[in-house]
Amino acid sequence: MDFRFTPAEQAWRQELRTFLRQELPQWYWEEGDPEDWTVSEEAWEFASQFVRKLGRKGWLAVAWPKEWGGQARSYIEQTIFAEEMAYHRAPLGRATMGTRIVGPTIIVHGTEEQKREYLSPIASGEVVWCQGFSEPNAGSDLASLQTRAVPDGDDFVINGTKIWTSGAHKADFCLLAARTNPDAPKHRGISLFIVPMKTPGITVVPIIDMRDAHYFNQVFFDNVRVPRRNLIGQQDRGWYAIVTTLDFERSGVERSAEARRVLEELVEYARTATRNGRPLAADPVVRHRLADLAIGTEVARMLAYRVASMQARGLIPNYESSMSKLFGSELSQRVANTGLKLLGQAGVLVKGSRWAKLKGRLQWMWLESFANTIRAGTSEIQRNIIAVRGLGLPR
Repeated sequence: MDFRFTPAEQAWRQELRTFLRQELPQWYWEEGDPEDWTVSEEAWEFASQFVRKLGRKGWLAVAWPKEWGGQARSYIEQTIFAEEMAYHRAPLGRATMGTRIVGPTIIVHGTEEQKREYLSPIASGEVVWCQGFSEPNAGSDLASLQTRAVPDGDDFVINGTKIWTSGAHKADFCLLAARTNPDAPKHRGISLFIVPMKTPGITVVPIIDMRDAHYFNQVFFDNVRVPRRNLIGQQDRGWYAIVTTLDFERSGVERSAEARRVLEELVEYARTATRNGRPLAADPVVRHRLADLAIGTEVARMLAYRVASMQARGLIPNYESSMSKLFGSELSQRVANTGLKLLGQAGVLVKGSRWAKLKGRLQWMWLESFANTIRAGTSEIQRNIIAVRGLGLPR
């Protein structure tokens, strides 16, 4: 197997880096963080403007056909784009739900009308999406969801609640899973809908996380009417569309790129910081731990590119996506844990503190890493998928 990138792919990576150097101001290189939009309206506006610039260039969804706002590039080139944006901490958070999850699901399962109506706005960065899957009593066991969608003439009437809905307070649309046949087995009788968030009857309640950031929400649906044309795929067959959605969500290269950037900063810190008069890097235990993380980031990267190569061959990754998600999300915890130990007491200081090391990013990353192994399917769920679908083990 040839792991080298083609000259065209290398040129594309360089073009992205040049763009980022030109478009991200100096203050962002020093202070910026893609998650800042969760705590600052100014950061949200900055991220929105940046995303629209990418959309005008056709870069947000570079592998999509040009008629839908993409550039018809390869999936490998799309993965290179995601990797460079994540490594350089570009503020893409407002766009990724649409480009990585909703758009691919509509491409695979949507009608031609839905593709014409929704794909171009996603690719241009003009709209924000959220995902209405998890419920208070249906998280890892998603097929147990109880939000109901009842047919009523040309509409469905939706009642229920969703929780941990990332970015719902900023979203224009929700990709919603609801039960349309309560008498069917739980994996059947579920349908997938496109729901405008300004529809009457929707209430969004913020959930402030332990970083004091507003990222998650609980969303209530009270007699929300959605047109039948907003049904994605066949009625009662939405579980299969949901599985596609989760596979796209779990396959990102961003986790390895973010971990690699932080690891590089930790390596530099270990070279310059001293303890008892000696550089941290002189300690063989420190060197071994950093080396182990370096190996881990490369493994995570290869798992993500494996998913991209499958997509390039027209395959829909399944357990391969779970492997990438599992390893990458747990890697982020390992990097953050090692980083906090290296930084010592200064590592727990928040961003903005004059005594914080590495801009306080390790404290933020550590708190964020707990959600990484839960959202988009817990690590336990990923292991079950790998065992059953990948290794053929019995349930």
